[in-house]
Amino acid sequence: MALLKIGQIGVGHPHASGKMRTLRASNDFEVVGVVEPNGDLKNTWEREEAYQGLSWITQEQLLNDESVQAIAIETDVPELLDVAETCLDAGKHIHLDKPGGFSFSQFQRIMDTASRKHLIVQMGYMYRTHPGVMLLDDLIQKGWIGEPFAVNAVIGKLVGASTRRGLKSQPGGMMFELGGHMLDILIHILGEPESLQTVNQHSSPIDDGYQDNMLTVLGYPKSHATLHCSCNDVDGFSRRQLVVCGTEGTLEIRPMANPTARLALTKDRGKYKKGWQDVELPNYVRYAGDIAELARMIRHEQDPRYSYEHDLIVQKTLLEISDMPLDP
Repeated sequence: MALLKIGQIGVGHPHASGKMRTLRASNDFEVVGVVEPNGDLKNTWEREEAYQGLSWITQEQLLNDESVQAIAIETDVPELLDVAETCLDAGKHIHLDKPGGFSFSQFQRIMDTASRKHLIVQMGYMYRTHPGVMLLDDLIQKGWIGEPFAVNAVIGKLVGASTRRGLKSQPGGMMFELGGHMLDILIHILGEPESLQTVNQHSSPIDDGYQDNMLTVLGYPKSHATLHCSCNDVDGFSRRQLVVCGTEGTLEIRPMANPTARLALTKDRGKYKKGWQDVELPNYVRYAGDIAELARMIRHEQDPRYSYEHDLIVQKTLLEISDMPLDP
């Protein structure tokens, strides 16, 4: 099968080089070039392994190439939405890294344009194809854990003063920076919340005022979810977890990297037994499943599992729980 042609705009996003390595290793895509108008960023990254040997081209060259079907947008966050609109106007499918910018009305306009033009907008939330989340989807669809009534998600890391200075230039604190990965899954499980309660704090001894310890409770008629996000979390990567309690069973996924899972059921279900058991999960390679899914959607081999409406709910909720206005 012919390779799909894709380009990348921007190298400033924290996920940019990882996405490029994944695209170059993909059996589905051919990378035609990279766009980075910032000379300092280009000079820094063009020497890195992820970008060596690639063509550095202008945005106009990339968008005017009719053979290019998709664009990975990996700019700094303030530039994401403007670039997304330009790519959609050019008729390109997009992989749009997270979070979805600062303006909800602009994000909504992007989704409206994509829907009208039948173009894919794949958000860069990295747990959508996580093997534990895929297992959870299967268990919920089969009814084996019953109706979820309580969900707990934790995502954090430990960063130093220099990284915090960079983060502080962006509003919304650590929840806006990192929490969307888990919020995306919570809303996938439970839908749009009816109520939100937040506790957003500065807790670090580093006296910079950054909101680094953030908690939200999402309320539903018969369930709730908690999401904790911090950059004070010692060995935070190993504490990233998702726990879903249903009326017929509980699934624990932790850690999210190199994932392991435990499952408790009220009775035997398929290959799973009543009570607690360990569940072996496939290795999780960050971004690989998402890029493969993007290719399947472009080829019409798979319908999108996450709708435009879902992405709108996630973005609106993320802005609200990060104490940010819907339109600055």
